[in-house]
Amino acid sequence: MSKVVKFGGSSLASAEQFKKVGDIVRADESRRYVVPSAPGKRFKDDTKVTDMLYACYDLAGSDRDFKKALAEIADRFQEIIDGLKLKLSLNDEFKTIEKNFKEKAGRDYAASRGEYLNGIIMAAYLGYEFIDAATVIFFDADGSFDAERTDQVLSEKLSHCERAVVPGFYGSMPDGAVKTFSRGGSDITGSIVAKAAQADVYENWTDVSGILIADPGIIDNPRGIEIITYRELRELAYMGFNVLHEDAIFPVRQRGIPINIRNTNAPGDNGTWIVGSTCQKSKYVITGIAGKRGFCAINIEKDMMNAEIGFGRKVLQAFEEYGISFEHVPSGIDTMTVFVHQDEFMHKEQKVVAGLHRLAHPDSIEIESDLALIAVVGRGMKSTRGTAGRIFSALAHANVNVKMIDQGSSELNIIIGVADDDFETAIKAIYDIFVITRL
Repeated sequence: MSKVVKFGGSSLASAEQFKKVGDIVRADESRRYVVPSAPGKRFKDDTKVTDMLYACYDLAGSDRDFKKALAEIADRFQEIIDGLKLKLSLNDEFKTIEKNFKEKAGRDYAASRGEYLNGIIMAAYLGYEFIDAATVIFFDADGSFDAERTDQVLSEKLSHCERAVVPGFYGSMPDGAVKTFSRGGSDITGSIVAKAAQADVYENWTDVSGILIADPGIIDNPRGIEIITYRELRELAYMGFNVLHEDAIFPVRQRGIPINIRNTNAPGDNGTWIVGSTCQKSKYVITGIAGKRGFCAINIEKDMMNAEIGFGRKVLQAFEEYGISFEHVPSGIDTMTVFVHQDEFMHKEQKVVAGLHRLAHPDSIEIESDLALIAVVGRGMKSTRGTAGRIFSALAHANVNVKMIDQGSSELNIIIGVADDDFETAIKAIYDIFVITRL
């Protein structure tokens, strides 16, 4: 049995949190590879170390004095070292960082130092080998992740290493420069390490006991999800679920490695299992509800549209020409609606409208703003009759007007469009009918 364990910033924000992590790792001999994030917030109004590093580098980048800011970062790490009673000095590391900041090593380099330094501390605390991610995780010259080379080099390295710490979030470019993943990218590193190590499980430890059915900012104490498939999670992540970086799914999915989301502050909780497929039924018909605000709909009408070959292509070309991606395109016989992000569209709307007239020659175009999209996702919906009807019924009872409904061919998800003002009311109504009352 082999496990890769990744710990988020809140799990490593202080010496006290480090001790919890140490207890978790030592409690299971199979937890062989550890992927740490940079220290997060210790309390509500605290600053994450990554943000401190960005601010410090910005001072250096504008040729201002950054030594005080760097000293404050050093103090954060020293506080952890002292709290763990480690005989470890990061003085040489900070001298190197200061030198590289002066030489304008880049914002990616600056941001990565939180994970790098936390990795050194974690390795010393656990007695594990430290592997600098820059030596085993690689990006192409264009900045895209080099999965093949990374898997080859990292697999070889781990095959000769019984227990190791690999910092999250970064790797290196062909010229050796440090390159980071997008924010939250330590999740991706954990998945990459799990794939290379051919681990049995990838445990992702955070500050919540798994994935919740709905946003706790909207629903009071929402129920947790016991087991969810990769496909379900992708659908929910796309619509705003942010417990796990969505790109972290791909490496482990290729090897069929399950992900277990766990709570560092409640290690006894089972958390949520993310798997490729399962015969286990959901406790509820739906697995989760997620949504995003800030959309607008461009409604295009043209008589006999359905008989005009290439009409859809012409419509979408008008959006493509101005660099606007679409979310959903529901259509009828003589109508076609394109949902786009309002903040992307609003500054180019007249150009797009002109493009639509030029390319598609519609009879009329109407634009509706301030809309929200809600995704209701669940593998149980396919085998349950009347799911869409129950959604409509719940929304009608809550006096929510449905602007759009779109069901994927896999019957895994249903997308509903509502007014921004009805967003939270709609989510509460859907949660109530499927989870609370379970009608």
